[in-house]
Amino acid sequence: MANLGGVGQPVAVKRLASADARVRRFELNRALTGQGHERFASVSQAVGPRPAAEVARRLFATGEAETIHVFSNVVTVRLAPGASGEALAPVLERLYEYWKPGMIPTVVTG
Repeated sequence: MANLGGVGQPVAVKRLASADARVRRFELNRALTGQGHERFASVSQAVGPRPAAEVARRLFATGEAETIHVFSNVVTVRLAPGASGEALAPVLERLYEYWKPGMIPTVVTG
């Protein structure tokens, strides 16, 4: 895993093999769903505070994901046509980063 330069809980991401050239599979060192499957065909299905929904929103935001499936600590992404998938792993690695270089800390008073 690369040194990302932020503060938070780094997520180790291992790329897994896939027989389909348009499918990218990732194994994380964090469980996102327990033993439940979550499937997302669009960002409009990724609602709520669940970790899998947050992952789906962030992956769809890259423009590289057509569909997303999350099961425990494995994330499977079917790539959008023409997408390379290169932007996906960094999204997962930074999932629990709460501060990044250049951010100005928020001061809470009272």
